[in-house]
Amino acid sequence: MPDSICLSIRFKNCAPIIGGLLERLARGLRALLLALLATLMLSGCSAVKLGYNNAPELGYWWLDSFLDFNDPQSTQVRVELAALQAWHRQSELPRYVNILQKLQRLVPAAVTPSQLCEVYGELRPRLQAVLDQAEPGIAALAPTLSPEQLLHLQHQLDKRSEKWRAEWLTVTVDQRNARRVKQLVDRAEMLYGNLEAPQVAQLRERVTAVPFDVDLRERESQRRHRDMLQTLRQLQSSTPSDTWTRPALRAWLARAVNSPDSAYRQQQNMTTQAACQTLAALHNSTTPAQRLLALKTLQSYEADAASLLAPGR
Repeated sequence: MPDSICLSIRFKNCAPIIGGLLERLARGLRALLLALLATLMLSGCSAVKLGYNNAPELGYWWLDSFLDFNDPQSTQVRVELAALQAWHRQSELPRYVNILQKLQRLVPAAVTPSQLCEVYGELRPRLQAVLDQAEPGIAALAPTLSPEQLLHLQHQLDKRSEKWRAEWLTVTVDQRNARRVKQLVDRAEMLYGNLEAPQVAQLRERVTAVPFDVDLRERESQRRHRDMLQTLRQLQSSTPSDTWTRPALRAWLARAVNSPDSAYRQQQNMTTQAACQTLAALHNSTTPAQRLLALKTLQSYEADAASLLAPGR
């Protein structure tokens, strides 16, 4: 199971399978849209209706904490976020309903790692679809950012990096693994209920068998931060009519999702495969009661997602 934060705006109760598979995608974009994308994507939270319907406002305040918008930018960003949510509700939510239905069909029986990785494969294009839809709004905003705003952004990114280092880089391997196991158990129990001791032991064994290269992760994080700041500073000198603006922005977003670092991409692929194997092994060890609870939980997520298809619900 990937070990980064669950893909949500810090909601506490997230669906472990959807959230866990989406975590791998979240690592591809640590920049301006992280909280927005997380909110707009179905996170399977008990507060999903409230969170989804308030996604533009939540996304705005998250972005503002990084960029400190002026009044014209605030108006522009709020309009763009509302439009992005309306598009997502109509075009993307039905896809998540279908994915939740597919997971429900898998729950009663044993599963294979390839079946779970197939679900992951269906989710990855959804991130790209949101980025493609958001791109024009980012292109319009980027040239309006002042040097002071980009300096503020840099300071905020540095604060996030310091916090991450304190939690992951400056601790022992045992402490790091214990944190990963706790995250995984907490998420699994949101779906299956309380895990039995052998199941926890199995998760611990699998987590420790897949090393988490914190140095590589830190290197990639700093690369993304530098790339983002460099691109936004470059776009400061552009105008909406410049033909190079959109290609430059598109290239940056592509690098955020698909790292140019081959070593990091290799680690991502390895961790994704290990995540599918871990999830499959855990599911196949569950009792009938645990699977029944998982099915009911996924059904409730589907009902919430389906109810959100109508605007204003």
